[in-house]
Amino acid sequence: MKTFELFLNTINTFFIIYLLIYSTYLFISVLVGAIQLYKKEQMAFIKNELQHDYYVPVSILVPAYNEEVTIVDSIKSLVDLDYRLYEIIIIDDGSKDRTIENLIQAFQFVKIDRPIRMSLPCAPLRCVYEAKVNGVSITLISKENGGKGDSLNMGINVSKFPYFICIDADSMLQKDSLEKIVQPVMKEEDIVAVGGLIKIAQGVKIEKGIVKSYHLPSNPIVCMQIVEYDRSFLSSRIFMDLFNGNLIISGAFGLFKKDIVIACGGYDSHTLGEDMELVVKLHVFCRNNMIKYKMRYEPNAICWSQVPESLKDLANQRRRWHLGLFQSMLKHYKIFCNFRFGFVSIISYMYYLFFELLSPFIEVAGIITIVLSYMFGFINIPFMIGFFLCYSIYGMILTMTAFFQRIYTIHCIISIIDIIKAILSCFFEFIFFRYVLSFVRLTSFFSYHQKKHDWGTIQRFRHHS
Repeated sequence: MKTFELFLNTINTFFIIYLLIYSTYLFISVLVGAIQLYKKEQMAFIKNELQHDYYVPVSILVPAYNEEVTIVDSIKSLVDLDYRLYEIIIIDDGSKDRTIENLIQAFQFVKIDRPIRMSLPCAPLRCVYEAKVNGVSITLISKENGGKGDSLNMGINVSKFPYFICIDADSMLQKDSLEKIVQPVMKEEDIVAVGGLIKIAQGVKIEKGIVKSYHLPSNPIVCMQIVEYDRSFLSSRIFMDLFNGNLIISGAFGLFKKDIVIACGGYDSHTLGEDMELVVKLHVFCRNNMIKYKMRYEPNAICWSQVPESLKDLANQRRRWHLGLFQSMLKHYKIFCNFRFGFVSIISYMYYLFFELLSPFIEVAGIITIVLSYMFGFINIPFMIGFFLCYSIYGMILTMTAFFQRIYTIHCIISIIDIIKAILSCFFEFIFFRYVLSFVRLTSFFSYHQKKHDWGTIQRFRHHS
């Protein structure tokens, strides 16, 4: 019995230390993120921004699979961007619905015969269509099914410009998003990738790329994702940007230098997390070949993207994300404790290993041992209740800080009801929702071999625009 008590106490102590380290990291990163956003806001206020007449030519890649509900609205939002030189390339990955038919009807596409240089391997091409709307060239590619990474490789092959942006087919950009995301390229040398900010589209009304109104939706699952996204993007992304350490640029909105992506082999079509895998691969490729490079995160480049509205769809999405994280970290395991990668190894890889990949195992194991300790009387109940209360309140305050900071920087006005919703969402997200998602991620490996190449779909809704 003494051995069992010692075992439980050891795990409980480890769990408490783990939570303390995580909360300390969260505090530092949210603080740094808030300071950085405030500085950017002040610079914008005094007009100390980059002003230029030269525009970096950009190709926007939109991979699509069974996106008949949202694809037309998304493309309409892209042709109204406040930018001079860009093209749009839609890659239909063998959709079984009316995705292509809806696009042809909406934009009057014409079928053409166009040779394509296959710099990156991808599934066979079926046909090519072209159209021009508001002076913007739009190319529609129909290809055989090969997955999202495979579709993006096809888009890279088709693209004409030196930089490309990948954006999800259910997403909308603000009018100035393209100009904002290329600013790091204009300001600094050796930029190979830039990540934008992902905001949740449910609850926003956008007209011609301009946010007209914003409110928190009535769906509590969506509300909890909103505060979760704001905390994630304010904390880790901005903090890791300080030392060129971001390992994830969201597949919903990211800018990449095309020649470097082609040189490192493009997207991996055999992984679920093709966005993270590419970013980690770029780190490895550039460091192995002694190429000077920088990856940046631009929080003022905003993309509005739909998220799952049901627990079932959310669980499927998070399982895919977690398996993608596992595949990427396993494939590039040589970064682990490799000081040649500097802070990318010491901070970034360690963070994603212990606080993302392994966190559901640690959190669930911690909860189980606490329950066992309580059942056998091995635990100081008042101490544990007090500790978890302090930890939960601390986490909720940081989450609310992140949420209201983002509301301030995007200049949205929200109602008292929305403020109450946000506070309640922070409360339930931190004490309940995150543990549900931990269980989902924990069980994701049970379906690894069945779904490791699946696109993953959620129910879509038409944008309010």
